[in-house]
Amino acid sequence: QVQLVESGGGLVQAGGSLTLSCEVSGRTDKNYAMGWFRQSPGKEREVVAVIAWSGGTTYHADVVKGRFTVSRDTAKGMVSLQMNSLELDDTAIYCCAAASISHRAELVLGPKRYSYWGQGTQVTVSS
Repeated sequence: QVQLVESGGGLVQAGGSLTLSCEVSGRTDKNYAMGWFRQSPGKEREVVAVIAWSGGTTYHADVVKGRFTVSRDTAKGMVSLQMNSLELDDTAIYCCAAASISHRAELVLGPKRYSYWGQGTQVTVSS
């Protein structure tokens, strides 16, 4: 299993940038899909971006494509989410999660397959 700890959230003005980090520890020698999810009040949890821990393949949701970039550093045990051109609708609690996968390049988009979750970090975008 793995343990996940997010950091980097905060308050930012619309148009600004933030970088979220997810520290990954434990059995990092296995294959995982590492996902960033977000949830705001009254809305369902949604996937933001996913990266294959070993293979490095990525997915970005349409609503963030071109603004957010997911990356990972396996040597440092870190997954990052660079968020640029932030919008008011990006306000949410962002969580890092890990899902066991069979193929090193597999991506998992549905939250139900994720077994490991961080505690979340709040991102608030103001006008």
